Amino acid sequence: MSQLDSARVLAVVPARGGSKGVPGKNLIEVGDEPLITRAVRALGRASRVDDIVVSTDSAEIGAVAADAGATVFPRPAELSGDSVSSEAVLLHCLDIFRGQHGSDPDVVLMVQCTSPFIAAETIDGVVSSILDEGWDCAFTAARVHEFLWRRDGSGAAVAVNHSAEVRPLRQEREPEFRETGAVYGMRTTGFRAAKHRFFGRIGLVEMPASHAVEIDSHDDLAIARALAAGFDSSLGTDVDVDAVVTDFDGVHTDDRAIVLQDGTEGVVVSRSDGAGVARLLAAGIPLMILSVEQNPVVAARAKKLGAQVLHGVGDKAAVLKSWLAEQRLDPARVAYVGNDLRDLDAMALVGWPVAVGDAHPAVRQAARLVLTKVGGAGAVRELSDLVLRAYERRNA
Repeated sequence: MSQLDSARVLAVVPARGGSKGVPGKNLIEVGDEPLITRAVRALGRASRVDDIVVSTDSAEIGAVAADAGATVFPRPAELSGDSVSSEAVLLHCLDIFRGQHGSDPDVVLMVQCTSPFIAAETIDGVVSSILDEGWDCAFTAARVHEFLWRRDGSGAAVAVNHSAEVRPLRQEREPEFRETGAVYGMRTTGFRAAKHRFFGRIGLVEMPASHAVEIDSHDDLAIARALAAGFDSSLGTDVDVDAVVTDFDGVHTDDRAIVLQDGTEGVVVSRSDGAGVARLLAAGIPLMILSVEQNPVVAARAKKLGAQVLHGVGDKAAVLKSWLAEQRLDPARVAYVGNDLRDLDAMALVGWPVAVGDAHPAVRQAARLVLTKVGGAGAVRELSDLVLRAYERRNA
């Protein structure tokens, strides 16, 4: 999605309190986090999700989801039974969202927290398949080459997707795809009309088979727990700091400017980044924007975020050094996020120099951590999540 695309994406995580296969499933921990928390944080790492909602009939699930950064929509009794369709839950959430915001989102996602290893790239891929590739709806699937069988009325085995008399090599078979149940995406107008997750032109988003673990039984849970350490280590290192300082252009933005007819400039920012900053500030972790730009948009964005700002700065390192002293902060416990050569001196002053994913090669080389997200598209949110994860573990 272009950074100029104004399409709004709402992600809904249905999380009922009751579960027959694995009681209390949505709050069971995998990799030291409840499944509902894992789902919300996966969505938070996705750069193309604007709003995250958890629909639940459980006050306990709601509290955990809110702590993870989601908005909670309480589910009425008539939508709490195990026979209620997911589509009915989505429509309920859309009605609440439209009542609050005055309009529907362009795309609605349904994300199942029983899939504990959903990658942000997979979520973004579902959005992209709809907004960029033009599908009306899309779902995640894993590639398979299995020979499938079923039993007929007499109990005899019958080949389903192949001929029992022919045994082609794996590489000779056309791949098939198993619906994983992890992520579904829909254009909202089409979904409201169809009242079903599949309609119109259906897109398929392939996810790695290693990510396609679904927890429907105690055996599934045991497998997920065994795999969690390896998966979670790939999500990034905890960033244990007391404050975060960021550049503006190229970090909160994609380093482009929109020049209007009157000569004024504008930028495009990420709602996801804003949500990350809000969570940092709510936890008492200050964020300060340090920029050489004198454009009033920098101060306006900082005011919107509730963050401190110093802009129009010539010598970033000197100003940062003074600010750290004034705030009585240990530089070793401060992160600085940059993207270009002007950030190098400031990065050298702190214990956690961080580069956005598309930073200048010299900045990436100097960084202790290189984010997977690029400037203006979730980089600030990614760092916020890592800082908050360290904060929560420190205060557990």
